[in-house]
Amino acid sequence: MKPEEAYACLERAASRGSRLGLERVTQLSQILEQPQEKIPVIHIAGTNGKGSVSAMICAVLTAAGYKTGCFCSPALTDIRDSFMINGEVISEETFCRVIEKVSSAAEQMSDKPTQFEIIAVSAYCCFFDSGCDIAVIECGMGGDLDATNIVSAPLLSVITNAALDHTAFLGSTAEEIAFHKAGIIKKGRPVVFGGEDGETLRVIEKRAKALDSPLRTTDRSALKVISQDTDKTVLEYKQSGELTVSLSGTYQAVNAATALEALDILKEEGLDISREMTAEGLLNVRHRGRFETLLTEPLTIFDGAHNPDGLREAVKSIKRYFDTPVIVLMGVMADKEYKLYPEMLKDCTYSLFAVRPDNARALDPKILADVFSEHGIPAAAYEDISQALNDAIALAKQKKLPLMIIGSLYMYKQIRELTDKKT
Repeated sequence: MKPEEAYACLERAASRGSRLGLERVTQLSQILEQPQEKIPVIHIAGTNGKGSVSAMICAVLTAAGYKTGCFCSPALTDIRDSFMINGEVISEETFCRVIEKVSSAAEQMSDKPTQFEIIAVSAYCCFFDSGCDIAVIECGMGGDLDATNIVSAPLLSVITNAALDHTAFLGSTAEEIAFHKAGIIKKGRPVVFGGEDGETLRVIEKRAKALDSPLRTTDRSALKVISQDTDKTVLEYKQSGELTVSLSGTYQAVNAATALEALDILKEEGLDISREMTAEGLLNVRHRGRFETLLTEPLTIFDGAHNPDGLREAVKSIKRYFDTPVIVLMGVMADKEYKLYPEMLKDCTYSLFAVRPDNARALDPKILADVFSEHGIPAAAYEDISQALNDAIALAKQKKLPLMIIGSLYMYKQIRELTDKKT
């Protein structure tokens, strides 16, 4: 199969939309002899932080000498981005081979699987066929009904947190959302919960107890943040000693603590992970789109905060790193709680540039700009992201202020291409 044929297969599957449920993906994996059961799996869910925690665990496992597959979504620049082995995107040849294999199996089904279902099973096939020692698999949405949730006995489950997001699908309260995420907990297998909300913790505890699954929680009282700036986080967690994580954003300290808690369990499960390997992995970890510096003049940072909990954390980072307001360029999906955002951002925003991310579910930028204007924040709507970025950069230079690009990860590809041309 040629690359254009592989992408065409996935485009056809995308036309089937998004349908929750495990019937199709289970059947698809059975046709392919259940690759998810043939490789040790770390399964990760969470409203926010799951991508960062996945990246940290993968980086440490790679440093420890394990051939590590990592599946994450959404893809940022190309759909191949979702499939990484030892921190590198899989080759075009490998991608085409696995998509051909899985799409051929999908054609045998009367109820054809969705694009994400094909991609999720492709990840399991890819990592097993490539001889990976272990696979870190990130849920797309929720947990119990997510297409990745077909592994019967993961080495470890991790739930980073549970907060409001995808409320049309997962429920209108954090407890309802936690219930869905708790669906990745499997009988007798350990689980880590990184959240701190008491109600959501009780939901996780109830599920873990019912399945006799040992539960660990991230102990924030044992986390010491030594320093944080726009390119790294230095911390200690329990007996870890001083560790440097090459990711910024104030939220990365708790993500690192959750990753370290998970790594402790992996060591108990028999993996050979030394303190030196952990330090090396965290020092070299990379994760795009999360408080990532794209330009230094003016300082331009992309943060994929696209729900209230994520935006709350982004605001904490802005206030921690900068003693001035910032210029904000923002684009979000129409199903997000965007009406909450002006109140959250008003104390640190000089002006806002509203854009439309490259997705059919994107919010009209005029609606977003109007919501901010109603709260007294100067805001302008743009249909052309390139023009919006140019104007935002010009204002940031004129006012000598940082530029924060916040919102949907569906903006990342275009924003990154535009900023790369300016370096």
